[in-house]
Amino acid sequence: MKRLAVLGSTGSIGTATLDVASRFPERFSVVALAAGRNVDLLRGQIVSCRPSLVAVADEADARSLAAEFPGLDVRHGEAGRIAVALHPEATTVVGALVGALGLVPTWHAVRQGRELLLANKETLVVAGELVMAEATRSGAVILPVDSEHNALHQALRVGPPDAVSRLILTASGGPFRTTAAADLARVTAAEALAHPTWRMGAKITVDSATMMNKGLEIIEAHWLFGLPEDRIAVVVHPESRVHSLVEYVDGTLIAQLSVNDMRFPILYALAYPERLASPFPSLDLVALGSLHFEAADEVRFPCLRLAREALRGGGTVPAVMNAANEVAVEAFLGGGLGFLAIPEVVERAMARESGASGPLASLEDALDADARGRAWARELVEKYRSAEGSSR
Repeated sequence: MKRLAVLGSTGSIGTATLDVASRFPERFSVVALAAGRNVDLLRGQIVSCRPSLVAVADEADARSLAAEFPGLDVRHGEAGRIAVALHPEATTVVGALVGALGLVPTWHAVRQGRELLLANKETLVVAGELVMAEATRSGAVILPVDSEHNALHQALRVGPPDAVSRLILTASGGPFRTTAAADLARVTAAEALAHPTWRMGAKITVDSATMMNKGLEIIEAHWLFGLPEDRIAVVVHPESRVHSLVEYVDGTLIAQLSVNDMRFPILYALAYPERLASPFPSLDLVALGSLHFEAADEVRFPCLRLAREALRGGGTVPAVMNAANEVAVEAFLGGGLGFLAIPEVVERAMARESGASGPLASLEDALDADARGRAWARELVEKYRSAEGSSR
């Protein structure tokens, strides 16, 4: 039986993971949960999953839960998240925290040699070189949960590594796939959150709208599968049924298809290397009817270009890019930044870092770069706000 420690249990991936695990009680149990501030949802998870350890963001919430559930070990903050990742009974850690918040506990899980089901893109974007080297040292197995990398993981089992020509990531195109470039400056947060095919958290949904999500996935694919940036392609596929493809040197394309439901890649990762019979409805090809593919537009969606530049730049540049993006997306969601200013903030922060970027020698280097990127991005956001205020 796999015993799960779930980082980000109240988010979309975390709740889907617990749903899948509950369908196979003879195969999976839950020993620890880390959540943020959604304590109401966490209460229900404690009752249904009966973990021995939970962690929350705030100390006050931790005290309240400890009083409500006598005998339950309740922690808070980063120390609490690390404790969940290092739970002595856990065989498998699910990394589903949003953003760079997930880096430190995930790093500890990898150092411990745990099986890691990774849904947190930022871990490999910020510190991919360090994390993969540590996994090699510790023997940790990293299984991607993101639908695209999960699809690549499956398709790469068809042929030997030296027969792979390129990886092809598919992108839905987000809610603005057909929006004219001139109209993008006026889009609202509500419009950006109206994703046509997936239901996700706010941050990742905005990343899909800017296509930064796919840029992060390029970097993640590089570290997971060892291919250079110029052999990782992106195509827009609005139906979101082909989750990614591998092209082999003989011209064969191997694609992975399923319903656009995150429970499918989660089930694959939880069961690996086995396959379990799915309790969920499968893809009806006849009802689907047709599939469409388009070129990704890096002019209208410059975040794709920026991610490639960050990967080529290496060192601390990807960490700064990711941090600046998180700050800019938060400002956009709060109404303090325009949609097109998101990539502008990211690009200016990257340019500032590029001149002084150094190699990642330690986790502290990555965390320092993350902090610099956030500080610079906040300065830039304030300048945009001031400029917008003075123009009114």
